Amino acid sequence: MMTIISGTNRPESNTYKVLEYCAKTATDQGIEVGVLDLQELPSSFLSEGIYGNPSDSFSQILEKKIAPASHIIFIAPEYNGSFPGILKLFLDTAPPNLWKGKKAALIGVATGRSGNQRGLDHLTAVLHYLQMEVYSQKPLLSSIHLHLNEEGRVSNQEYKILIDNQISGFKNF
Repeated sequence: MMTIISGTNRPESNTYKVLEYCAKTATDQGIEVGVLDLQELPSSFLSEGIYGNPSDSFSQILEKKIAPASHIIFIAPEYNGSFPGILKLFLDTAPPNLWKGKKAALIGVATGRSGNQRGLDHLTAVLHYLQMEVYSQKPLLSSIHLHLNEEGRVSNQEYKILIDNQISGFKNF
């Protein structure tokens, strides 16, 4: 299974809109897909169970969406020159052995022009520390707000090709 994670808990995020395109692309390629929007994290996530005693609802998310996945795509928006703190907290709160040996692919999303290059570098370092193997092809989707149509779908053909090619290669990684 391939799980695709929207790396923010911001409502109606552009990151989630990119996730929707990725999920459709992977499904069209015959891949079993799981989707995790960090908005799904329980409201108690920030106040309870961060260190060693997770809530049942958080444990269920890990059990259903992370544990069965061999491949995980992280879609990470740029927040203050890096990736969102909620994504780091999510990675830190899950047991480290849950990530070990899994394959990861990264997509950077930004309203600026770098496509979150620096944030993906930071995220790559964290994932390597967790002993995940990170796929080298990392699409950088800059000015994302200009490349979504009226329905909020990815409309930039170049971005679609980058994502399609990443998923095609990543499934065999």
